[in-house]
Amino acid sequence: MRLFGWRARIFTAAVASAGSLLMVPGAPAQAAAPGTVIDTTAHPDGWRGMANGSSVDYWTTRSNGEAVQASGALIIPPGPAPANGWPIMAYDHGTSGLGSGCGGQSDVSRFSRPKEDAILQYFVNKGFAVVAPDFLGLGKFDTGPHPYLETRTEATATIDLVRAAREAHPELSKTWALTGFSQGGHAALGAANLQSSYAPDLDFRGTIASDPASDVEKFVPLAGPYVPEIPGQNGNAIDGFVVSMLAGLRATHPELDLNSYLTPRGQQVLDQAGSLCFNDIMKVVDGTSVGDLLARPLADDRFRAAINEYMTLPTAGYNAPILLLINVTDMVVPSPLHAALVAQLAANGQDFSVVTGTGGHTELNPAMWSAIDAFTARVLATPTRS
Repeated sequence: MRLFGWRARIFTAAVASAGSLLMVPGAPAQAAAPGTVIDTTAHPDGWRGMANGSSVDYWTTRSNGEAVQASGALIIPPGPAPANGWPIMAYDHGTSGLGSGCGGQSDVSRFSRPKEDAILQYFVNKGFAVVAPDFLGLGKFDTGPHPYLETRTEATATIDLVRAAREAHPELSKTWALTGFSQGGHAALGAANLQSSYAPDLDFRGTIASDPASDVEKFVPLAGPYVPEIPGQNGNAIDGFVVSMLAGLRATHPELDLNSYLTPRGQQVLDQAGSLCFNDIMKVVDGTSVGDLLARPLADDRFRAAINEYMTLPTAGYNAPILLLINVTDMVVPSPLHAALVAQLAANGQDFSVVTGTGGHTELNPAMWSAIDAFTARVLATPTRS
């Protein structure tokens, strides 16, 4: 323990902050192109507190290119569409688990999320059609563990839902923007970076990201058998986030042979967690430390390369404005990670602005709401690109 004590202390301190981060089986006979609609289901007025809500099932892809089914929500403002169609706001949600049904966007029967619904209502009231992906593996379809914080599939699930919504509802505009909180902030920034090459036919306007997860991949490789148990609910949350990352990495990078890094207990925990929502994942890891899960340290070149490919957030190559809403007292995604993201975006000359607060994780203060108002006003005032 003495040999590795410094690593234990660094990992525990870093992940204690970063970790608090933040069925429809079968498929149609033949997969279609990403963004193609499989089915839509209209919901009665009052679904998620609004009218004109529906669930959208659609095709997207895994990060290896394999076609896979996904689901999400769509809410359209009441009344006739404007001349150029309803602009779209894509909403990416925060951490919810790894199993089917945990996304809570297309099927709200398992969860009540009034704060989230209020965000969606805000954008609908502004005149946006809102789309909200469950993310891969978290919706109606049992497609294996959700690849938690995998940049590529968060992005494609979001963009492909925008495409599917427009296919199902021609009154939707090609103009769109992104909003995300915590894991959803990570997803929104990943989609904003990818959209210029993945969906150049759409008219993308920018991104709002509240306390986004970033740079976590720099700390996870510090873990090993020397990491002690972190007591209490905070410890369960930290362990749950690490387990979620490792379960997603194991599913998407079989060449890494992640089981070779795990103890038998570690393999058992990842197997159990892969079908659970986050509250139940925390129960599974109760009384278990990250060190109990690992048979050897993660700090080798193979692991670092895999996790970097899996979850690193781009900090260059954005072609539309970014609004970062950052709480400097955030203990979930700790403020030093937010500062690192800001520094990297600035160093790479990206078009972004920052509004800070002193609230809890993803808490919005009046200055942040004013910035959101100004952002949405610019999107709505600028004519749709032909």
